[in-house]
Amino acid sequence: MDSQHWRAVITAAQSGDRQALDELVAGWLPLVYNIVGRALNGHADVDDVVQETMLRAVGNLGSLRDPDSFRSWLVAIAMRQIRDRARRRTADRLQEAPAADFAELTVLRLQLEGQRREVAEAVRWLDDDDRQLLSLWWLEVAGELTRRELADAVGITRQHAAVRVQRMKERLETSRGIVRALDGACPDLRELTGRWDGRPDSVWRKRLARHIRGCGYCGDTRESVVPAERLLVGIALVPLPVGFTLSLAFGGKTAAAATSAGWSAKLLGALTKPALAMTAGATIVAGGAYVVTQPPDAPPPRAAATPTATATNPGPPPSPSAPPSPEPSPSPSPSKKAGLYGAVVDAVDRAPDPDARPAALPRRPESGLTSTGGPKAVMQHRGDSVTFTGQGYVLVRWQISPKSRPGALVMPSWTGLKGKLFHVASGGWRRMDDPLPGAPNGYATGMGGPDIGWAVLPPGTQQMWQNEYFYLDGTVTLTQNERGCDYGLTVFPSSWAAVDKDINEGPGQGALRYGLVRDTGTDSAPVPQYVTRSTPADPATVPQRSRV
Repeated sequence: MDSQHWRAVITAAQSGDRQALDELVAGWLPLVYNIVGRALNGHADVDDVVQETMLRAVGNLGSLRDPDSFRSWLVAIAMRQIRDRARRRTADRLQEAPAADFAELTVLRLQLEGQRREVAEAVRWLDDDDRQLLSLWWLEVAGELTRRELADAVGITRQHAAVRVQRMKERLETSRGIVRALDGACPDLRELTGRWDGRPDSVWRKRLARHIRGCGYCGDTRESVVPAERLLVGIALVPLPVGFTLSLAFGGKTAAAATSAGWSAKLLGALTKPALAMTAGATIVAGGAYVVTQPPDAPPPRAAATPTATATNPGPPPSPSAPPSPEPSPSPSPSKKAGLYGAVVDAVDRAPDPDARPAALPRRPESGLTSTGGPKAVMQHRGDSVTFTGQGYVLVRWQISPKSRPGALVMPSWTGLKGKLFHVASGGWRRMDDPLPGAPNGYATGMGGPDIGWAVLPPGTQQMWQNEYFYLDGTVTLTQNERGCDYGLTVFPSSWAAVDKDINEGPGQGALRYGLVRDTGTDSAPVPQYVTRSTPADPATVPQRSRV
């Protein structure tokens, strides 16, 4: 999140600006929810601790002198509330079953599979202190926190934090081994766990770890174990559940009590003033109640096959633990809502047959494009961007590098759009999940393979092709948002003739497949998933399934 933007928002909220306060709560509540939820593993007290954290943050906002330290300050408040909660509860109460297991919620909401799922489930086996530290380290690896902020939240030096994190990671790896073994078929392990009630605890962690160390069956890892930090890099925050309610009015206090607690008159006025503000996937209503109506990253409904928004186009991405299916299937045409620009957004579709010739490509006016990146912009790093202005076609060529760094792929985004932008065609002779020529068993693709790991798309995101073509009539900026999986983009102005030639160079010329036409020639052509007319400080926060 951009510091300059949030500095302005925090300063405005401190002055009693209700809209700024709404944005502050909406922007930072998911971070607090993830820290508390993972530290308490979804215990029934999660909502209370999140509420108390946000209440204290809002109530003491006026005491924050440096807006740039807001994130560290907020995380420290959350960790204090977690520790205070542990002191308040008796041992019996702490051992209550979780109301909603956060490990399972993480798996389901983020569509985790393979070793990523294993890491999420291993969290159940950690002790409270380790789980609290992991709740911060997970976000550090995912790019949401810095090591300095982690250390400040725990109240230790960065050097001490490094030692604590390393020890926690060792216990996490032990727990991953337990999860893996319990999924196996070791007869001795089944006998050992016959007396186990199914609830992870430190005693059983030690027993099972002892068994695994001495068991040839359980200790035989049939696939290379990827370090947890490589699996977690770039993973998004777990979205707030539908129906999650956060009351920030007074948290049960009277106005007088809230005033005595240090709430400014301006802030109290802002909180109690009747208002209705819509935020990304949530509503802040009169009195300060924050109710999630639809999580911003909710994946679309899907069938039995699994896939942060979404015509004829490709199928689901490969999982990190299994190769993509090389078998293509026919693709449906996009739904059309003629005459309303932006009504049709890129959606996940099945891959067409490689021998299916593309439809005719509509010819749009080409007066020419200017590019701030010159004739060919190469964008290899997070934050690289290029701005196009004019009327014509744009080629975005993908190069994904899971061999360098596999993991979750954070999609590029189009921002500051003035005019119209359409996705017109896909080409380059192959989809990125097509088997690479000469690869053994067809398991190696442009998205990776079982020996190096997979590049994993966000839920609901279509599979990109080697070449993706867009048509612009106006101006727009494309930003490379690399955070997890390593990838690069080569971007340059193109032409109708070049697009038409690319998509028609099919299997007959030695390519893997013909291209694909998605342009309808009207305003009902598909709009890119990550596009906005605004200019957010952090382009990586552009919501999926954008409406422009």
